[in-house]
Amino acid sequence: MRRNKFTFVTACMLSVTILFSSCVGSFGLFNRLATWNQSISNKFVNELVFLAINIVPVYGVAYLADVLVINSIEFWSGTNPMADVGEVKKIKGENGDYLVEVKENGYTITKEGETTSMDLIYTQETNTWSVEADGVNSDLLRFNEDGTAELCLPNGDTLNVTLDEQGVLAAHQLLMSDLYYAMR
Repeated sequence: MRRNKFTFVTACMLSVTILFSSCVGSFGLFNRLATWNQSISNKFVNELVFLAINIVPVYGVAYLADVLVINSIEFWSGTNPMADVGEVKKIKGENGDYLVEVKENGYTITKEGETTSMDLIYTQETNTWSVEADGVNSDLLRFNEDGTAELCLPNGDTLNVTLDEQGVLAAHQLLMSDLYYAMR
């Protein structure tokens, strides 16, 4: 009987926490743990670490901490306590390696070995992502309150898309067709 009461109280607490925060955060702690595990170069050691982390429920604890605490903080404060402001990550691209620095309001991207960079900036007041390169600032994307996004096209027009597979496909098709005609 005591176990049923504990299970019921735990389920209620989890439900209330999830219902009242109504956020799907970035799961920074869990993703950082998974990224660390994936960075182990030997696939056999990686698998052993993965199994050990699941046997000793490190993944479960990290996920629960994200769900109950960290994502709620991110939702209510607008900032992720797990964000690594100032951290620089090296990303392999088709044309070489890029350095991505995490800023408080976005990212700075620099091709390794070059001095020019590009800033991706999020402005919370207008709910807009923009890009700044060579002193020129251009809006990229604005999130609307109705659950859609306004995509700023290279020709100055805007495209209102839904934030689902259909909207992404429509934006992709339009941008690829513009790119095709520009290359002709």
